[in-house]
Amino acid sequence: MGLFRKVGKFMSDVKVEMSKVTWPTMDELKSSTWVVIVFSLAISAYIFLVDQGLTQLLKLIY
Repeated sequence: MGLFRKVGKFMSDVKVEMSKVTWPTMDELKSSTWVVIVFSLAISAYIFLVDQGLTQLLKLIY
């Protein structure tokens, strides 16, 4: 099977698979985006607080 035939089959398969995808609505997309933003901020705050706590603990020890 030649390279161009393989690429053509791949593109055909991609087209078939993409037709099966259920795309989110704009409202679902906005909601998911806010969930990711809030979760990222929460994790960042947690890591910051743990880092600050460990820094203070190490300052007491050394």
